[in-house]
Amino acid sequence: MGVVTSIGMDVDTFWSNLLEGKSGVRDITIFDASPFSVRIGGECRDYRQEDHFDRKAAKRIDRFAQLGIVAAREAARSTGIDFDTYDGDRDRLGVILGSGIGGLLEFEVQHLRLVNKGADRISAFTIPKLMINAASGNVAIEHNLLGLSTTVGTACASAGHAMRDAYNAIHHDDCDLVFTGGSEAALTPLGLGAFAAMKALSTRNDDPEHASRPFDRDRDGFILGEGAGLLVFEELEHAKKRGATIHAEVLGFGATSDATHITQPLETGEGASRAMQQALRQAKLNVDDINYVNAHGTSTPLGDLAETKAINRTFGASASKLAISSTKSSIGHLLGSSGGVETITTIMAMNNSTAPATLNLDNPDKECNLDFVPNTPRDLRIDYAMSNSFGFGGHNSSILLGRYQP
Repeated sequence: MGVVTSIGMDVDTFWSNLLEGKSGVRDITIFDASPFSVRIGGECRDYRQEDHFDRKAAKRIDRFAQLGIVAAREAARSTGIDFDTYDGDRDRLGVILGSGIGGLLEFEVQHLRLVNKGADRISAFTIPKLMINAASGNVAIEHNLLGLSTTVGTACASAGHAMRDAYNAIHHDDCDLVFTGGSEAALTPLGLGAFAAMKALSTRNDDPEHASRPFDRDRDGFILGEGAGLLVFEELEHAKKRGATIHAEVLGFGATSDATHITQPLETGEGASRAMQQALRQAKLNVDDINYVNAHGTSTPLGDLAETKAINRTFGASASKLAISSTKSSIGHLLGSSGGVETITTIMAMNNSTAPATLNLDNPDKECNLDFVPNTPRDLRIDYAMSNSFGFGGHNSSILLGRYQP
């Protein structure tokens, strides 16, 4: 596993800061946000491209792909495989990543060049930097992964669907090992301004650390974040044969569509519930088996209520027994990479027997009537856990994980 987030540049630091209740939401410094109605975000302040790329490489790779490459490097190291000298069948090594937007920063930079300096000043690197498959392509190149290499773009469900595709590639014997998850860096002037224009973002500029407050009565929108979360999925016998450290077992996925509105979730939560039910059926588990759910939990009035209804619809009387939390309360909404980071969070929760907290849940919404682990992490034995990702367009994704027991 590998992460780049606003509260940690590696999995252990991220997890430690998450449990300590640290927030990565701050005033934006990566560009001048003073003209905007929203001036806060989940910026990866500790990320400096010169620490990871030489000048030539940095010039050719957009920030969103850079973040994905850095997370992939940590994930690669944690496999114990030296991909430079790997002597297995490289045709069976793949990469399937998700991103909701891709190289938005490069798009903005080159459009300004076009307007201000003319067409002949557009960079030759524009398309390779802004294309949504740039992260997958660069990860495949760096680690010489010669198998399946694709990219999924389903808004905030992108990483969730990418992981589902990775699972299926292994299940159908196309690959033994797949890098998967997602990366995103849409915290740009256009990204911030566009989401603000939709009235989707919190305007709590004077109190950024408390702005993301999923399931709280006073929530007023999500926090735009950036980052990457990558995992390596591997076929079980292949992993056991080489003595790999196995962090969790992927048991099932669900994927459905609301098919009702391009941005708003289905109010009843029915579409999201069907995704969770699919994951349970595929994993051959009952609702009583699940101990923890990492919620999509964006801190929007409509989204949090719809997800609460979806969980109640899925789990029935067992819903009240679940521990549920939102990682976005700490790092904001990473859009297409959310599912990768949150799946890593779920795995760490399972392996450390700790449900992380939902920060800033001070005044619970009476309609969000479940146990969202408010403000303080909780010791909890977690054998089976679910992570949800729901995206604009009505895309729903749920992954079901189990504690690995040799």
